[in-house]
Amino acid sequence: MTDGLVRTGKLITVFGGSGFAGRHIVKALAEHGWRVRVASRRPDLAFHLQPSGVVGQIHAVQANLRYPDSIARALHGADAAVNLVGLLAESGKQTFPALHVEGAKTVAEAARAAGITKFVQMSAIGADTASSAAYGRTKAEGEAIVLETIPSAVVMRPSVVFGPEDQFFNRFAAMAQLLPALPLIGGGASKLQPVYVRDVAEAVALALDGQAQPGAVYELGGLEIRSFKEILEFILKTTGRHRPLINLPFPVAGAVAAITEKVKALSFGLFPSILDMTRDQVELLKHDNVVSDAAIATGRTLHGLGIAPESYEVIVPAYLYRFRKTGQYASQRLA
Repeated sequence: MTDGLVRTGKLITVFGGSGFAGRHIVKALAEHGWRVRVASRRPDLAFHLQPSGVVGQIHAVQANLRYPDSIARALHGADAAVNLVGLLAESGKQTFPALHVEGAKTVAEAARAAGITKFVQMSAIGADTASSAAYGRTKAEGEAIVLETIPSAVVMRPSVVFGPEDQFFNRFAAMAQLLPALPLIGGGASKLQPVYVRDVAEAVALALDGQAQPGAVYELGGLEIRSFKEILEFILKTTGRHRPLINLPFPVAGAVAAITEKVKALSFGLFPSILDMTRDQVELLKHDNVVSDAAIATGRTLHGLGIAPESYEVIVPAYLYRFRKTGQYASQRLA
C-alpha cells in the first residue's frame, strides 16, 4: 500500500466479519495487503470496519447462509475466503447444526465452485464429534466438511478469546457488578487458555499468506493456562469487587441451566443476556480448553506461526477498569 491506495489485486471474502473476532481479523487482513469484502446478513452493521483499511480497501456486501446464491455472489472474483460464522448459544432458527454444519458446508462448496483454495474455517478448542456438547460436535462436523470440500483449507481452533469487546471477561465482570455472588461451575477446576483476539487475527492472516500447513487444524492458546476459578478470582481482584464464589456441581449447574433456558424461552426476549446459561455450556466446562500436546509437537500453534502470545493478565485490566466503582482511578488518592 502506498499513497493511501491499495496496490494489490488480492481479494478476500470474510463471512461473519462484523462480529467481535471478525473486526480484528478484517483489520489484520487489510494490514497484510488484502482487499476485504465483508459478507453479512446486515451489511449496515459492518460499515464501521471501513476505517480499518485505506479508502476502498474494505467494503460490505449482503449474504445469508440460508441462500446459497447470495454466498456465491459474495465470493465472485475472490482469491480467498474466511468463515467466522458461529454461535455460542442457540436461538430460534439460529441453531448449531444450521450454522456450524450446514452453513460451513454452504460456504465451502461455494468457495470450491469459485475455484478458491485459500480458505480458513474458524472453529474452537473442544471441537470433537464425540463431545457431549452440541456446540463441540457441530464445530467438529463443520471442520470435517470444510476439509473434505477444500483439502488445502486451514482450521483455527482458539481457546476462550479475549479482547476489549469480549463476552467472557466483560460478562463475568458485569455479573460481579450486579450480583451478590458468582457461580463456580463444577468447582471451577476446568483449565482455560485465554487467547488475545489480535493474536488470533494475525494467525488467520498468516495462514492466508501461506504460512500455515495446508489442511491442518491449528490450536490457538494464550500465554497462561488457568483454572476457571483462578480466572474469576482475577476478574474480582481487577475490578475491586468482593464476591463469594458459590460452588455449583455439574449436576446442579445443569439443572440451573435447564431452568434458565425455559425462563428465557418464555420471556419474549426480555431475559437479561448476562444471566444466560445453557446446558451445553455446562457440558463444555467438564473438559479443559487448552492447546493439546499433539498440536504443540507438530507446530500447529501460535508459536508455530511465529506469534508470541499476549498475556491476558496484562491486556484485560486495561478494559475491565470500567467495572470498578470509580473506574480507572479507583486506587488513586488525591495528594
